[in-house]
Amino acid sequence: MTTVRKKKTASTRGKGTRGASKAAKTTSRTRRTQTKARDGQSVVVVESPAKARTLSRILGDDYYVLASMGHVRDLPSGKLGVDVENDFAPQYDLRKDKAAVLKELRDASRGAPAVYLATDPDREGEAISWHLLEAANIRPEQARRVVFHEITEDAIRRAFSEPREIDQNLVDAQQARRVLDRLVGYLLSPLLWTKVRRGLSAGRVQSAALRLVVDRERDIEAFVPQEYWSIEARLATERTNESPFTARFHSLEGARRAMEVTDEETAQQIVNDLQPATYQVSNVQRRQTVRRPAPPFITSTLQQEAFRKLRYTARRTMTVAQQLYEGLPLDGQGPIGLITYMRTDSTNMAQEAVQ
Repeated sequence: MTTVRKKKTASTRGKGTRGASKAAKTTSRTRRTQTKARDGQSVVVVESPAKARTLSRILGDDYYVLASMGHVRDLPSGKLGVDVENDFAPQYDLRKDKAAVLKELRDASRGAPAVYLATDPDREGEAISWHLLEAANIRPEQARRVVFHEITEDAIRRAFSEPREIDQNLVDAQQARRVLDRLVGYLLSPLLWTKVRRGLSAGRVQSAALRLVVDRERDIEAFVPQEYWSIEARLATERTNESPFTARFHSLEGARRAMEVTDEETAQQIVNDLQPATYQVSNVQRRQTVRRPAPPFITSTLQQEAFRKLRYTARRTMTVAQQLYEGLPLDGQGPIGLITYMRTDSTNMAQEAVQ
C-alpha cells in the first residue's frame, strides 16, 4: 500500500511558538500509506513494497497499489503434496503469513473496476499472479495482467495500456518446475540419508550440477600431461630511444609450422645455438582489428562479473540487482528503476537508457 497523503498538523498544545513551528515543519514532510482502497480505484498487485512505492508514484491516485510479498500459496510442508496417481496434480495450501495480504486484496477488489497483476515478467511472476486470482477469488472479468521489463514511466504506462490475460503456459511451466523440485527432493534425499549422510539434500538443480562435477572430475583424472617448452628472446633495436620487446621462438630455418619443443635437452640446444646469433626483422605485418564492447549483462554474466570484481555471491548480486530494478530514490525524482529486469538471458536495453 503506497498511495500517500500528508498527515494533519500535529497538536502543539503545551509548546511555545518555536515548538509549534517545528511540529508543523516536520509534519509537512511526513507521509503515510493509504490504509484502504477508495471506491473507483483500480487495484494493482506487485511483489515487493519497493516496487509498490515506485508504481504508486507513477500511476497516481486512481490506483491502489499493494504488495503480495511473493507467493501466497505453496505445496504443503511435511508431505509430498503431489498426487502422483492423478497426473502429478499439485495440492496447494494458503500460506499463513499471507492471510492479511489476501484479505486486503479481497476487500480492495470488491468495488474495483479492475485488478492489475503486475508481478515480475517471468514464469514465477506469472504463477504468483495466477495464485492471487485463485486464492483471493478475483472475478475473471476484473483481472488484467500487465508486464514490463523496466520500471520507467513510459514502460509502466505502456504496459497498463496493453494488459493481457494470464499466460497459462508459463503458469504450467512454473508448476512443473515446482513439482519436479518436490518429487526429486522428497524421494531422493532420503536415499542420500541412508547411503551417504543425514542432512544432505538432493534437488532438480543439485542433481544435474553433481553430474557436471563428476564428468569434469573424470576428465581431469583421464588427462595425460605432456611436457612442452617455450623459448623467448628479449631484444632491443639499435635506436636507444626505443623500448626492448620480446620475440618468441617459432621454428628452425625453412620450416613453416611452429616447432614443438617437448623436452629440456632440445630446448637447451636451441638456446645455445641462439646465444651468438644476431637478429633482424624480416617482415612486418600491419592490420586493423575491430574491438566490440561486451553485450549487456544477462543473469549469468552479471553474477560472474560481480564475483570477479566485487567478490559478491550470486545471492547478494541478485538482491542488489532486484533493488536497482524496483527503484531507488533519486534527488527530486522519487524512486526510479535503474536497470531492466535482470532474471533473463535477453540483452535488450531500455530505449530510454540508450537515448
